[in-house]
Amino acid sequence: MKSYSPVLQDLIEAFKQLPGIGIKSAQRIVFYLLKENDNKAQFLADSIQKSFQSIKECDQCRMYTEEQTCGICTDDNRDSGIICIVETPADLIAIENTMEFKGKYFVLMGRLSPIDGIGPEELKIDLLINFLQQSNVREVILAVSPTVEGEATVAYIASLVESENIKSSRIAYGVPMGGELEYVDSNTLIQALNNRNPIDG
Repeated sequence: MKSYSPVLQDLIEAFKQLPGIGIKSAQRIVFYLLKENDNKAQFLADSIQKSFQSIKECDQCRMYTEEQTCGICTDDNRDSGIICIVETPADLIAIENTMEFKGKYFVLMGRLSPIDGIGPEELKIDLLINFLQQSNVREVILAVSPTVEGEATVAYIASLVESENIKSSRIAYGVPMGGELEYVDSNTLIQALNNRNPIDG
């Protein structure tokens, strides 16, 4: 990195801060933008600036949107009685892409992690509870990652949901479709065994 000019090095470091981008990927991106022409780089810069100016959190589910309330929350064709709680907007999109879930969402924007200073306030759990109290929700689906922090988040939210006399469930984890058992890690197998379903016959 010593052979780079300070500005170039700073630009590479900036791209390296993005998730999934290492030093070599950051270099490729920067060199591509500089080599092509300034139009692509300017378009990227303008798009980022415009996004930060116009995109905000939905006032109901916290999904990113340009409106006060996102299109999913305002869609009368969706079942407002079922709320799926996810960690990130990317998780919401993943579920939407299945085209199977017809309910609504709440995005936590993270998970409980006291060591990182992330508590119920940062996840805006109070907004979730207010929504549950003011609407006709009959089931809450927790689609949170099966990590230590995720388990704590599920347990905390499930206890609050139960106090509102609302059914709570959690998405199942286990062996993926097409997966062979000999290649599946033991933690995944444990989840699969614990989340086994009866065979309809």
